[in-house]
Amino acid sequence: SAFTRFAGDLTQCATGLQQRTGPPQDLPMEPTVDIIYRGGLRTEATHTRSSRTLLTDAPVDNQGKGESFSPTDLVATGLGSCILTIMGIVAERHGWDLSGARASVNKVMGQNPRRIQRLEVTVRIPGVFDEKARSALERAALGCPVHATLSENVEMPVEFVWEAS
Repeated sequence: SAFTRFAGDLTQCATGLQQRTGPPQDLPMEPTVDIIYRGGLRTEATHTRSSRTLLTDAPVDNQGKGESFSPTDLVATGLGSCILTIMGIVAERHGWDLSGARASVNKVMGQNPRRIQRLEVTVRIPGVFDEKARSALERAALGCPVHATLSENVEMPVEFVWEAS
């Protein structure tokens, strides 16, 4: 009967689940970001964990409208955000207030092939920090994962401006 076949299928499924052993990393990984091409040189990216979205547009100098971040702008954004985040981790560990710190990134494109040639970063840190704190925060910034990932292919001078209030 149909019920017997259904029960048999259900039992096979349950048996298969019971036989599956191993750590959670054996499960298929959900992507970090899901990106859809919307046409007109625009994409919509969704951060799968939070469901937050952002749009990208091709830049004006590469056939686009420039109405949003370009993919290479997001690389520059990733570098600046990573630097501040890693500095923030060190600051919180030591009880230092890094509130109001900001990074500005100037992206310089190269040609043939078209690629990011240089990301010039200026990090401005308000507040009073002694030399030990400054050194630790600067080391942390230069050790951020995005900087480490890009370091062999992209020039990335980083200037630190300590703005004692």
